[in-house]
Amino acid sequence: MHGAADPELPMFLVTGMPGAGKSTVSRKLAAALPRAALVAADDVAGMIMSGGVWPLGEPVAEADRQVDLCYRNIGSLVRNFAGAGFQSVVDCVVPDAAHLDRLLDEFPEGVTELVVLAPGAACCRDRDRGRVASERFAFDGYDELDASMRSGFGGRGHWIDSADLDVDQTLRVILDSTRQAVR
Repeated sequence: MHGAADPELPMFLVTGMPGAGKSTVSRKLAAALPRAALVAADDVAGMIMSGGVWPLGEPVAEADRQVDLCYRNIGSLVRNFAGAGFQSVVDCVVPDAAHLDRLLDEFPEGVTELVVLAPGAACCRDRDRGRVASERFAFDGYDELDASMRSGFGGRGHWIDSADLDVDQTLRVILDSTRQAVR
């Protein structure tokens, strides 16, 4: 961990499988907090305009280097926002404990609330199929990712089965479980 954040202003890491609702819930969470910034891993990684390799892409060594670069850049943004008195809400797919620890090592010292949206693989597949074609995520490893997340960090953070919750209900569960005041 780098630097220090206000312990009264925890950072949030919202993770889950593609289709779990991370982006929508993270935006709503950041908007609900008094002073908060949204840091979306997809946006940070998307800053690479040529030569980008997605996390499961080839060559594997380059994909891993770019994941580390993304994590360092996320950490820099979180530290900068914390230094200016803003809470950060980070939206990022975290596949296992090793990746979780690598990402958290980049965050400033302080409290990080880990929120795992876990509606289940079938729900995530259905949600992805319900997206407009241009927003679908070409991914077929839902069961493996779900198992990897559960075995890797299933005992950490706030796990929320959001399969039957709408965005506002999910937000309420997050705020209640982390005892956050809203604006």
